[in-house]
Amino acid sequence: MPFSKPTVLLACDFSERFKSLLGKHYNVVGPLPYSSPEALPVGAAGVSALITKGGLKTDRALIEALPELGIVSFFGTGFEGIDLEAAARRRLAVTHSPGANASSVADFAMGLALASTRNIVAADRYVREGRWAGNSLVSMPAVQGLTGARLGIYGLGAIGRKLALRASAFEMEVAYHSRTLKSDTPYSYKPSVRELAEWSDILVIAARADSSNRHVVDASVLAALGPRGHVVNVARGSLIDSDALAEALEQGTIAGAALDVFENEPNVPERLLLAPNVILSPHIAFASTSARDAQEDMVLANLEAFYAGRPVPNPIDRS
Repeated sequence: MPFSKPTVLLACDFSERFKSLLGKHYNVVGPLPYSSPEALPVGAAGVSALITKGGLKTDRALIEALPELGIVSFFGTGFEGIDLEAAARRRLAVTHSPGANASSVADFAMGLALASTRNIVAADRYVREGRWAGNSLVSMPAVQGLTGARLGIYGLGAIGRKLALRASAFEMEVAYHSRTLKSDTPYSYKPSVRELAEWSDILVIAARADSSNRHVVDASVLAALGPRGHVVNVARGSLIDSDALAEALEQGTIAGAALDVFENEPNVPERLLLAPNVILSPHIAFASTSARDAQEDMVLANLEAFYAGRPVPNPIDRS
């Protein structure tokens, strides 16, 4: 009797490299147009693995619609989209790929911080629109540089630590807030996000998202950041109250923002699209080829271990 490949379902589209590697060992179905039982393709009843990303919904209804499901494997660090209670009842293995994209995301966060504080995107438009003229020493208003600036990092995990190293190379002061005080770092700890914002010139959001920190960056935090402050988000859109952020940008409560993530991707609120002094990018901080390949390889390793009956190498922390 010929060997039958396990069937895996893609909740979203992935790189051609990843799909090719998966196809060598698995019967691949999907991607889904949206994460719901109604979107399941023909052949989904035999799916034993779901490959997804943290921001997509993997709720009880979807889990129950896949009777043979044994593992949910997340591409990337986050896994906030899954109903952990429903997964536990089904005794599903749930894995992710932590740390693989940390350098890539930290690089991008520094790029966004530079772009926002130094008006790089606005400078590009200034030249393209033909406004660079005359003999002025400084054609655009001078702004504060990064040297000596205060960088506040919310979330000192793998990404936050890489970001702190990069900020130190820019001769910046670094402080952080996270769920726990880190005894192995030289950086100053602030007991709340609001107090971190009050101290910071630039506030970078790099924390894992869950129900406890939705909209943690609200109007009060933005007011604490102040009219010279910038906020950068490379974590999850749910961590910032987008209406409060739009209001802060419109009213000059803060100086600027740079966002790679949004609460209802790929939909971006109209107020943010129209807001002044905001830089928007389509959730690509992780998307260097080295980081992408490393995360894909971790997903493959988790699947291989699961189907071989071995402990998966990267289970999520359910605590």
